[in-house]
Amino acid sequence: MKLSVVISAFNEEKKVEDALKSARFADEIIFVDNTSSDKTLEIAKKYTQKVFIRPNNLMLNVNKNFGFTKASGDWIFSLDADERISNELQEEIKKEINKKSSINGYWIPRKNIIFGKWIEHTGWYPDNQLRLFKKAKGRFPEKHVHEMVDVDGETERLNGHLVHYNYDNISQFLRKMEIYIESESKDLLANKYKISAIDSVRFPLKEFISRFFAREGFKDGLHGFVLSLLMAFYHLGVFIKLWEKEKFEETSSESLTRDLKVEFKSIKKELRYWIITMFMHQTRNPFKKVGLRLARKFGK
Repeated sequence: MKLSVVISAFNEEKKVEDALKSARFADEIIFVDNTSSDKTLEIAKKYTQKVFIRPNNLMLNVNKNFGFTKASGDWIFSLDADERISNELQEEIKKEINKKSSINGYWIPRKNIIFGKWIEHTGWYPDNQLRLFKKAKGRFPEKHVHEMVDVDGETERLNGHLVHYNYDNISQFLRKMEIYIESESKDLLANKYKISAIDSVRFPLKEFISRFFAREGFKDGLHGFVLSLLMAFYHLGVFIKLWEKEKFEETSSESLTRDLKVEFKSIKKELRYWIITMFMHQTRNPFKKVGLRLARKFGK
């Protein structure tokens, strides 16, 4: 079976060469350049002649889908410029696509390297991505920037890792955040979501609790704590963008105060539960574990 790796990129001269190197095991590389102004296109031409130039599109998946239509392989692997196909994954792919099987797509665990560290918790691992699929059996829906490939038919999971050099610095994180906030707010509006003033608290606090406690971000140390805060800020940004799109609609101070009182009371109880749970994870003393479990169950 023939494999096509499809890459769509915009101004990725610092990272794209390593992505292309990791794709050389494939039968062909399809490269879609989104009208880059740096050396991205020049670098891509060193690795493939199948290069297509398209206007840059904030809906990133439009050009990815275009690249899929240009692939001649029986199977397609969708790769981003800041990702690498590990050696283990390469071998697994070559083995799987040559099997006689009814499987039309494969989910792949992804390691996210953020601020120089592999983030093993905080909601960033295993970060399964559907990237390998039979031609004409998969495509992105083109509705939201954080989409998965939709595959028609049965899927399975592979074990080899896709490595994602996600964010190198805070500035990069914040720049991408602005794009994602705009996209997510449009998606919520399209689905008729109506914000309330209390969402200004609920969105970021729920996200922080989910990242740092429920998805064990505390195990990633300071990285996990800061990333949980940044994701809380992201969700606050989504609320603010929605509020802006609703012409900064006002709510009464009495109503806001009443709702905040109820919300903070609820969150206080939830925070207590998760803080005790965190300490339970961290202690090795079985007697302390029992005491913390009882405190979590019966405490007020």
